Amino acid sequence: MKSKFLNINKIVLSVAVLALVGCTNLDEKVIDEVLGSEIADSEAALAAAYSQLGEGTFVDHGSVFALQEYSTDEALLPTRGSDWGDGGKWRAMHEFTWDANNDVVKNTWNQLNFGITKSLTAISSASKSTGANKTLFLAEAKGLLAYYTYTTIDLFGQAPYRDPDNINAPIEIRKAETTIDALITEVEGLIPNLADLKTQNTHAGRFTKQAAYALLADMYLNRAVIKNKTAATFNFTEQAVNGGGTDMDKVIQYSTLLITNPLFSLESNYFHNFDIDNNTSKEMIFTVVQKKIANSDKGSDNDLAYMSMERIQKPSPDNRGTNANCVTPEFYYSWNGNFEDPRFHRHYQYADGTWFRNDGTDVSVPSTSKVEGTGKPWFHFNRGLQVGQQYGPKIVNGNFETTADGRIKVYKLFTEKNTTLAADFTPELNFDKPSEAVFTQAQINRGVRNFKFEFDPGYGNNGTSGMDVPLYRLGTIYMMRAEAYFRSQNVTAALNDINKLRTSRTREALFNNAPGVAIASLDANTLFKESGYELYWEMYRRKAMIRFGKFDLAGTAKPASQPYRRIFPIPQATIDASTDFTQNPGY
Repeated sequence: MKSKFLNINKIVLSVAVLALVGCTNLDEKVIDEVLGSEIADSEAALAAAYSQLGEGTFVDHGSVFALQEYSTDEALLPTRGSDWGDGGKWRAMHEFTWDANNDVVKNTWNQLNFGITKSLTAISSASKSTGANKTLFLAEAKGLLAYYTYTTIDLFGQAPYRDPDNINAPIEIRKAETTIDALITEVEGLIPNLADLKTQNTHAGRFTKQAAYALLADMYLNRAVIKNKTAATFNFTEQAVNGGGTDMDKVIQYSTLLITNPLFSLESNYFHNFDIDNNTSKEMIFTVVQKKIANSDKGSDNDLAYMSMERIQKPSPDNRGTNANCVTPEFYYSWNGNFEDPRFHRHYQYADGTWFRNDGTDVSVPSTSKVEGTGKPWFHFNRGLQVGQQYGPKIVNGNFETTADGRIKVYKLFTEKNTTLAADFTPELNFDKPSEAVFTQAQINRGVRNFKFEFDPGYGNNGTSGMDVPLYRLGTIYMMRAEAYFRSQNVTAALNDINKLRTSRTREALFNNAPGVAIASLDANTLFKESGYELYWEMYRRKAMIRFGKFDLAGTAKPASQPYRRIFPIPQATIDASTDFTQNPGY
């Protein structure tokens, strides 16, 4: 997506941010280009707060994604031969052996802290501004603060805060159990001052009224858990913060405001929500805007596509995957009886009508699709979950091998680091030591891979993508409302929402654009599976597993765990540097 966060054409500001905790050095960020006025300072400070969403925080596999997904039954990053050992920090997320010194935990904490700090800076700057957009920018900055804080208390049980209008104010620690109600009240109070989406130059990358509705639905859905995350059971139908029914009534209320809004509709091609040009999707409510920059991996991140792809799988002669993460057998087999669901897999069709079937029948595909910035051929892999033997191009003298008439040849693929081992992605993982997610070099093909997100080969850079990362989209909202209906004992309404999601999605023309099939009944386990079908790998699974009582259960390379693991530890470096924080129980 090319548009600026605030549609500012010429802004340059060096924003010196002293993180509240976690990092002690000044973090200088240059935001676009220079203006010197007070109004420009307010705009640029807000742009910096938005930018932190994409500074790895919600787009890199090793930050919020790692904590929300690698800790669940959907995803893991095993050690593969000589790759991805890294002191065990990735395996620890799935083996449940993380501690307060884990680098993934520390990195995520620090990134969220920067988001909080930059939001507070934006609030302070907007408060001092005399610009025409003062009220709007102040509301957006407070909305971002709420979003960063909510994510932090969900993951860590506590979050830092400092009065943005008093530079000498002490750090306050906002505890999850008391902060969740305050956040809900704060965001509800922002709504009159926020813009409606697509008014006042806003787009899905801005915190609008609609983003606020989505965040409120999310907070109300998880309020009972946030208030006492280690409880044996949760009271999901507690009286709402400000009256007007129960928590679930509020989820339904805010979700319905989005579902009935004519700006939004479900995409029949489910995977368009995760395309490079997904800023045209009608589902996007709140996203992380990504911008490709030539000769740089700054400004965006390709991890959501790059991490699952095998190294021998090459979208262009200049790109490759990295053979890292995969799905668990539990998640793959949860699709039993539903493998024809349009959200499971989608074949790619080239402009001349050629389908890439990835089943051994492909001989060649056109080379007419070109990569932005290089003009080299673009090989389009299929989307969704990839299982079994993989096929694709080979490189000869730095380019794809082609036929006499210039088409890209397609071959059976073998893993790059074990050239006699077929790139056969197996559902079973079969670790030699069941409690350790470690493969030998002879086992590095294992694991069904997730190609849900489109690989952007622009400029030949593995690390840059123009795909906007969805934080809230219409499919998320339907799923939230279905669960709220279900927990309110309105199973019929919940089933209607689930079937709306299922039947609105269609398969590709190769299967006559067949729609998904409705289901006849709904119970808690079916609802949990449906949540996975719609929202897999969207940083949603951990919260769902906790709500449905699944998070503590044993699974592949994961032991049965204690409830304290539902919250991550405060990094030891923060505990050592600050007396304001106390370590979470169990750590």
